Amino acid sequence: MTDKVEGAGKAGIYGLLAEFDNPTDVVTAAERVYEEGYRQIDAYSPYPIEELSEAIGFHKNRVPLAVLIGGLLGASGGAALCYWVSGIAYPENIGGRPFWSWPAFIPVAYECTILVAAIFAVVGMILMNGLPQPYHPVFNAPRFELASRDHFFLTVESSDPKFDLDQTRAFLATLGAREVVEVPF
Repeated sequence: MTDKVEGAGKAGIYGLLAEFDNPTDVVTAAERVYEEGYRQIDAYSPYPIEELSEAIGFHKNRVPLAVLIGGLLGASGGAALCYWVSGIAYPENIGGRPFWSWPAFIPVAYECTILVAAIFAVVGMILMNGLPQPYHPVFNAPRFELASRDHFFLTVESSDPKFDLDQTRAFLATLGAREVVEVPF
C-alpha cells in the first residue's frame, strides 16, 4: 500500500478533485467516499456546511483543550505572581494581614486566566488550522476559484492508503461529480 502513496507522490499528484453544483450532492458524495474507506479527504465550499464536516469524518477539535490549558496556566500564573510579589519579593506586613491574602488576588488571577486563555485560543486555532498557508496544491486546479463563490469540491488525497488514480477517478465519477481532475503538487 505504501507503493501507491510513494508512486502518487513521485508522479506529482496531490490527489483528485471532484466538483459539485450543490451542497446536497457534495454531502452525499462525501458520505459515500468515507463509507468506501477513504480517510485522507477534504471538502471545500463557499460557506460552512455542518453535515459536510461530519461526512468527511472531521470530529476532532482541540482548541477548547488549548483554551482550558491556557486558562489554568493563566490562573495559576496570576496567583503565583501575586504570592511572589506580596510574600517573597516585597513582603510588607500592613495591619497584620497575611502575605497570602487570596481574596485580594482573585481579580489578578481572573484577568490572567482570561488573557492567557485568549492567547492560547488564537495561537491554537492558527496552528491547528495549519496557518499560515499561502500555498495549497488545490489552488492549481482549474475552476477551484469557484469554491469561494458557488461551487463545492471534494478532494481525495494521494496519501490515502486506498488511493489508486484510475479506480478513485472512476469512483468519484459515479458520484455525480460535474468534473474530476487531477491536482498536481
